[in-house]
Amino acid sequence: MIKKTALAIAVFLIFWQGTSVPVFSSGDVRPAVLSIRERAELVYKITQKRLEILLPRFMRETGFDMWIITCNEDNLDPIFETMMPYENWCPITQILVMFDRGPAKGVERLNVSRTDTQGLFANAWDAAAWDAKKGESQWDCLGRIVRERAPKRIGLNEGEVQWVAGGLTKVLEQKLVEAVGPTYAPRLESAEPLATLWAETLLEEEVEIMERAAALSHAIIAEMFSNATVTPGQTTADDLRYFYWQKVADLGLKVSFSPFVSIRGRNPENREKFGKDDKVIRPGDLLHCDVGLKYMRWNSDHQEMAYVLRMSETDAPETFKKQMAEANRLQDVYCGEFKSGLSGNELLGNMLKKAREMGIPNPRIYSHSLGLFLHEPGPLIGLPWEQVNNPGRGEVKLVPMSCFTCELSVTGPVPEWGGQDFRLPLEQDVVFTGERTLFLDGRQIRFHLIK
Repeated sequence: MIKKTALAIAVFLIFWQGTSVPVFSSGDVRPAVLSIRERAELVYKITQKRLEILLPRFMRETGFDMWIITCNEDNLDPIFETMMPYENWCPITQILVMFDRGPAKGVERLNVSRTDTQGLFANAWDAAAWDAKKGESQWDCLGRIVRERAPKRIGLNEGEVQWVAGGLTKVLEQKLVEAVGPTYAPRLESAEPLATLWAETLLEEEVEIMERAAALSHAIIAEMFSNATVTPGQTTADDLRYFYWQKVADLGLKVSFSPFVSIRGRNPENREKFGKDDKVIRPGDLLHCDVGLKYMRWNSDHQEMAYVLRMSETDAPETFKKQMAEANRLQDVYCGEFKSGLSGNELLGNMLKKAREMGIPNPRIYSHSLGLFLHEPGPLIGLPWEQVNNPGRGEVKLVPMSCFTCELSVTGPVPEWGGQDFRLPLEQDVVFTGERTLFLDGRQIRFHLIK
């Protein structure tokens, strides 16, 4: 199946390689969005498959024979949310117990709460009996489950490096320690390695959804950076910010983060004439966006560039076209250096070394993993202000079937602006299959042009 997905993505690559991202207007066909019911059914199937295939594998790789996740109704653990059905209500205290009984019997998945997990976890606590004062409490039930199974290593979501692995609160930890008792409390330890693998590794079905999310975002960006939306001299950068946000909401989706749209560059003549705080989009302006949307549980994250044509122009100035070509070369270097088992710091060093050897001007890489979460939990590959070593997150190792943002920039002088330096950033979503690193729904190779 990996080859099938890689082939599908490669087809998208070939199709879009010679063009910019697809443009649509209000009358065009957009990438389809599933109904809420369809989303719930699909998320359930994927979550079930993740629990059946990925969970046993990662518990054995990290050496945990038990994993306990507990959280509260309005403060859900990030990992907990990836294990629940799409439409679930999770009242009061939540407790999940996963116990590895070995390869022959598999991982037992227990739900010690009032939540209906729709069969993803077996109900292990009789809440009705407890309510009638004829049964054990929720925490007593947890203690009994642990004693009966006598685990050797019990993982808790206490993350020192990854925030997605740190959902356990202090109060719940105290209750948990009391529930398991003095014999098993010393066996409790951070499940950060397990939570990291669980969250960063994606199924092929999830990558396909992320590709659809990228296609949706690309389409909205293309409409945002078009004549249908922008009237030079009237439209502002803030107008475009809310345009993207509204389009995502109109599709029944959410943005991954608050969108950013700005006038990235402006020629000195216009800057002097209209002032540095002017947000009205004008001919000769370079526009930049940093935007993303969340489709079901999976995120997109993109940065693209547009140019507003002046009266005599039919294309962006050569200086900026050459800069984008250099940024595309840096993207190629980025994709070519992915190798399983390397840390984010090692990947960063290898990428920058290669880029400098190739003469790419002032390369800068600040890439993060992407998927069920926006900035976690795979290896961090640089930060805008740190291009050598990022302790902690930069030491996380790369694994196959994980997605990232190819987020980077190049910087060079602009002769038309008196030699002033201009930094051109790009960001596109990619998947590392273990063999190749591929763009999800292509990448931008030419400016969006606005007349």
